Amino acid sequence: MSSGSPLAPYGNATSPAWIPPTEIEQALFDAKSREDWAAYFDTLAREPLYFEIQRDKADTDPDKTYSVFGHDPRAGGPVWTVYTVGMLPAPEPHRVFHRSRLGWFAEAWKPGRPLWIVVNPGSPCEAFLPAAPPHSGAWAQHYRTNGSLKVPRRLLTLRVGGPLHGSVAHGLACGALLCVSNGSVWNAMAWHGTGYLGERKRLREWWGITTREEWQYYLRDLLACEQHSSVWDFALGLRRRIARDFGGHVDLAYWRQAAANVIRANSEGSVVVSEDGVTTTEPRPESEVEAHVEGVQRLIGRITRYEARMRADGVLDENRYVSSVDAWDLGRASKMARWGLGARFGTLAEAESAVIQAGRAASLSYKSWQDFSAGYILGRCLHFDDEEFGDWYQDMLEAHRILMSDPGSPWLNIPFR
Repeated sequence: MSSGSPLAPYGNATSPAWIPPTEIEQALFDAKSREDWAAYFDTLAREPLYFEIQRDKADTDPDKTYSVFGHDPRAGGPVWTVYTVGMLPAPEPHRVFHRSRLGWFAEAWKPGRPLWIVVNPGSPCEAFLPAAPPHSGAWAQHYRTNGSLKVPRRLLTLRVGGPLHGSVAHGLACGALLCVSNGSVWNAMAWHGTGYLGERKRLREWWGITTREEWQYYLRDLLACEQHSSVWDFALGLRRRIARDFGGHVDLAYWRQAAANVIRANSEGSVVVSEDGVTTTEPRPESEVEAHVEGVQRLIGRITRYEARMRADGVLDENRYVSSVDAWDLGRASKMARWGLGARFGTLAEAESAVIQAGRAASLSYKSWQDFSAGYILGRCLHFDDEEFGDWYQDMLEAHRILMSDPGSPWLNIPFR
């Protein structure tokens, strides 16, 4: 193959039996079938690309990229193999991938590296791109004009290679709000995410996780719904009990006063007699008790204002309220299972088991995907948003609307219970 050719495509672009795994590969296949290479390059420029790296060297020196090159007789020698997200192989312990963008490959090429990049080898959307300048300019310019364009939020689904129904799919759908928000495939159990180094960085910077044991600890906590404030549980649980005892709507003033009464009653001290003896609890200082009362009542106000906004935005139906924020933990548990797999802290079997557990726990805590979504959004906003109704809320609102309206959404196709 002569490197003087700006593009040398291979593969049968009219394979009728092939199902493109995602809309990304569909767009590449359609463009190649039309021989519309500008559209092909534009698609590549907008989407993340993955390539294999050496795990041992990446672990030692994560700031450098140690690529693994392949060999293809059609290119007459070594090739730089890259994949779009739907074409990635299943995760293996010692085979890992890095994620980058099309423009990076043009900048990273240097003498001694392969002269050809092969995209999605062996598939009908396969193409060979010249890696070295000046011929790389034919595709590199598309990244300069399209690579910085923001891809609109969307529901990205594996049509093949990912579960669409059943307990695994249900558990994966519990993480769909984050998947839509972050532009990742909602039903990818064989998770690569942001690439090996990206997933490790995510866990290190957001969670402080650097070992398998730490990942297991946080995953267990999330599945047990113990990674959010117990004060939130107290306030929401009290409202649930009032609603159950009296039926229907809970007056805000009554809820606030009931919270104050319970806190003051629990702070008066007690004497407990058991088989182990007598345990005495001293009364708490009045200033501490009243500060607790004030804080919980302030939280109740925040909850009601978020719920009012969610009703106005269609997340909650009229007269509905959030029963719990367990969804905030369970949705993250669904993702934590996959993040750990992507970082190679866990196995595919461990991740799948955790995803199933998250789905089962969600079905015990909520009645519908809409209820689950409201619980997740409230938990996220109480944790991050501070009543600004900024990106922490708006991103989830947009993701919620997509998941509640897209005909291919798991929330419209997988029964919640």
